[in-house]
Amino acid sequence: MAVRTFVVVGHRVITSPDFNLNDLAGSTGRLDVLLRCVNSAFFLSHDIRRDTELYLIMLGPPNPPKTIRFAGKELRYLNPDERSTAALVRNALRVWRDGGGGGREICASPGVYISCMGLSDVLKSLEGRTVYYMREDGKDLMFLEIEENPVFVLSDHLNFSEEEEKVVLKYAKEIVSVSPLSLHTDHCIILVHNELDRRRV
Repeated sequence: MAVRTFVVVGHRVITSPDFNLNDLAGSTGRLDVLLRCVNSAFFLSHDIRRDTELYLIMLGPPNPPKTIRFAGKELRYLNPDERSTAALVRNALRVWRDGGGGGREICASPGVYISCMGLSDVLKSLEGRTVYYMREDGKDLMFLEIEENPVFVLSDHLNFSEEEEKVVLKYAKEIVSVSPLSLHTDHCIILVHNELDRRRV
């Protein structure tokens, strides 16, 4: 089965499980932005996308980086509301803290994995796949040939730093865009899915 992969960097997202599920925008370094990406990446009307995986790279305090990977083909207990998805993220961070991941990726719940990989580590682990860097000034995705098992790299509400962009460009085949306007990250994911759905990619 072909796999669509999205890699999203959350620059200030908390890397401790000690956060309030009732204040996701204020107490978590904008974890809410990444939670919306989970929703956009996986949910269909009456199902979830089994052909999709999503890496959330969290760079906030106190112990960055942490990467949570959602694997669609294995996911269970994922619901459309942000609060329950935040609970999955919090559980993964708690499993890592209590279990001492030791540098390797560990399973926190079905289809949810956590590691201490950063952006460069994640992209290196995906070598052999075609990487597309999403930026407003990129080539229009609609007119590009997209290779099988694509990887799309996005930032949250903050731009990539110069150093981060160098890392992404090292692996990216193309800089691509789904709109000439600056869109929310989760909206970009939906538009990518829409384009690939139409192509049956």
